[in-house]
Amino acid sequence: MSVIIVALGVLVLLLAIWLLKTFSTKINFFTAGLDQKFTLGEISILWKLAKIVDLEEPETLFVSTNALSRCISNLIESSKRDGTENQLETQNFLAKLYKFRTKIELASENKRGLESSRALSNGQKLRLILKGSGVFASRILNNSRDLIITIPIQDGRIKIPPEDWKDKQISVYLWRKGDAGYVFDTKVLAAGIFLGQNVLYVAHSNNLFRAQKRKSIRTECHIPAQLYIIKEAVTEFSQVETAPGFKCFLEDISSDGALIRVGGKGVNNIQVKLQFEIDDMLILMYCLVRSVEYNASSNQSRLHLECLHIEPAMRNAILSFVYKVLPEEQKNAEVALAQLEDEQKADDKKEAEANPAPGGSENESGSDEIKPVTESLEKSYSIEIPTAIDPEFLDGGSEK
Repeated sequence: MSVIIVALGVLVLLLAIWLLKTFSTKINFFTAGLDQKFTLGEISILWKLAKIVDLEEPETLFVSTNALSRCISNLIESSKRDGTENQLETQNFLAKLYKFRTKIELASENKRGLESSRALSNGQKLRLILKGSGVFASRILNNSRDLIITIPIQDGRIKIPPEDWKDKQISVYLWRKGDAGYVFDTKVLAAGIFLGQNVLYVAHSNNLFRAQKRKSIRTECHIPAQLYIIKEAVTEFSQVETAPGFKCFLEDISSDGALIRVGGKGVNNIQVKLQFEIDDMLILMYCLVRSVEYNASSNQSRLHLECLHIEPAMRNAILSFVYKVLPEEQKNAEVALAQLEDEQKADDKKEAEANPAPGGSENESGSDEIKPVTESLEKSYSIEIPTAIDPEFLDGGSEK
């Protein structure tokens, strides 16, 4: 009888261990999602997406822009297939995901940073971008008169022989633990041998810059648009203008604003409406002119616009466009930083598992909640519209 009881006890213990291993990943995922202010329903969708795109560590979705982008793309594709793409719930969820993507990408913006590569530690993981050749992985073996780094590899193998790196101009990306991503440009001085290993000798730099300091990700573009000056309070934000406006071109765009070029002399602090198309979708963006760069010789102005209101589906279309058409160099930069960030998170997780802290750990992302997609209309349109508008702005713009 006692043997049977012991056997049952062992079976129960094994079952408990199996259940713990099976569900601990999901429990950690849902806990991380709740920490980031997602609802249980949203986390459930994200869990399914993480499984669909085959994330090895589903929890990285909350710390990796690369993993999150894959899930967003899958969500867009599936919503198109089942006809829910334009539903308010879908668009609001997409907007929240895009907002969160930008948040984790810019999370370390306000921290104090490095200024020189001489402060980097041995063993620091690097990503090198050689123009026209893509992203390469390397690490620092020794930091002395020069940076001595391992031979860069791509897709797990050496694609460029050591001697062919000599005199090449490269961009170096790194992720500093507890800080942020950095980038600096430098030159490969020579190839050689260090402690029996093939290496590159790279020049130091005293100009390290934090990667991505802006509050939103933007991309250059050349999109024709119509501009309308707002003179009265707006009650119908979805109203499409049929009368011609002032012709202009978008020179860059983000979900938070745009840079446009118009004919004539622009005016600060007036409210305008932009109407244009992105990927066959009509976009209506209500903005405030924050600053003006006027070129008298060409009689043209570049207007820096801050977005005050845009519908969720239109904002998401802009974000999709921005992330899709980033220049190759900027795409490589995002890939480099995403890889480094993912590696750092994986290292941190291994360290935490090996040395668990009593009482748990503090949420690294802070307590700031994700802001709503649109600002309060009352707040957005409380700015007084000037009674006089420079006629050059109107006349020049209409002739462009």
